Amino acid sequence: MEQRPVSPDAIGPLVEPGEALTPPEVRRYARHLLVPEIGETGQRRLKAARVLVVGAGGLGSPALLYLAAAGVGTIGVLDDDVVDESNLHRQVVHGAADVGRAKVDSAADAVARANPLVTVVRHRERLTADNAEDLVSGYDLVLDGADNFGTRYLVNDACVLAGVPWVWGAVLRFDGHVAVFWGGRGPTYRDLFPAPPAPGTVPSCSQAGVLGGVVAQVGSVMVTEALKLLLGAGRPLLGRVLVLDALEGTWRTLGVRPDPSRSPITAVVPEAGASAVEPSPGQAVPTVDAATLADERALGSVVLLDVREPEEHAALAIPGARLVPLAALLESAGAGGAAARGSGVLDDVPRDADVVVHCASGARSEQGARALLDAGWTRVRHLEGGITAWASETGMVARGG
Repeated sequence: MEQRPVSPDAIGPLVEPGEALTPPEVRRYARHLLVPEIGETGQRRLKAARVLVVGAGGLGSPALLYLAAAGVGTIGVLDDDVVDESNLHRQVVHGAADVGRAKVDSAADAVARANPLVTVVRHRERLTADNAEDLVSGYDLVLDGADNFGTRYLVNDACVLAGVPWVWGAVLRFDGHVAVFWGGRGPTYRDLFPAPPAPGTVPSCSQAGVLGGVVAQVGSVMVTEALKLLLGAGRPLLGRVLVLDALEGTWRTLGVRPDPSRSPITAVVPEAGASAVEPSPGQAVPTVDAATLADERALGSVVLLDVREPEEHAALAIPGARLVPLAALLESAGAGGAAARGSGVLDDVPRDADVVVHCASGARSEQGARALLDAGWTRVRHLEGGITAWASETGMVARGG
């Protein structure tokens, strides 16, 4: 049963002080030790702390670096994706040489370079309803930089059940949001967003774009909130959402309260209609590797749909691929059954055609392929590793590259 909220002033430090600082730690954290709210005791708390970062992307990148630099003793990195070239303008833990590598690996290397005194735990897996509570329970705090609604609901439910606070951040173009959620001590994510938006109605960063500096701003604020919670310093963003409008250069806060009519959270529940987080029951999405697709294309036996945005397609495209941005595909396929016919972009794609969907690295294409399967197309696969894998296999380079 969820507890009644308590005043933010009643929140103390999340962790007890760890072992005494070593001479190298004293030298490294010398400026921290001068801050009254931190000091030697606070630095030992950070040393003993365990923080899970969900997503080693735009928000996770600055978060990981600043958590490591601050001396958080154990940092978990959860991400099942690989580095794509389109990530590099904002995901600063990854470099050009990391393209194609697992994000958890390149992120762990970056953290080690930033501070070899901390421990990194790699979780190269997707957060699901089955593993969320176990993962979260191993940490004192969760910092969520996920880029989809489905993952956020999983994080929220798992944290409520485990009694773990979490720091949420979100960005799009020039806008950003940060808040702290903690079941029993304040509102949860489900109080702010009781239900996810319909698929395709809210564009992702891969569809709408994002400014690299904005994720740096939001990610650094998320770290500050995390450190405040670990130390028991100041007033956390519990019951408040901090809103950034970078174009106007303004920050403002909005209040949020627990919804007394909301049903208690008793299990980790994946939200229907949220962005794809795990395969729909009984509807696995088949994949095809780049080498096999190259052979099939040569035979002219596949319909290839590119669900990226026009700018991405213009820079680098598989010859013969038809551009159908994910939002347009979801809108058309989402009509369901025969209703999807006559909706435009899918009119001339037979239901029994051999369709391969691709994007940059595989996330959007999996969502698009699943939508086609759900709408009645019978032979649908998505390209494993996306156009990144295709370019590596074929030696294709971006226009002007």
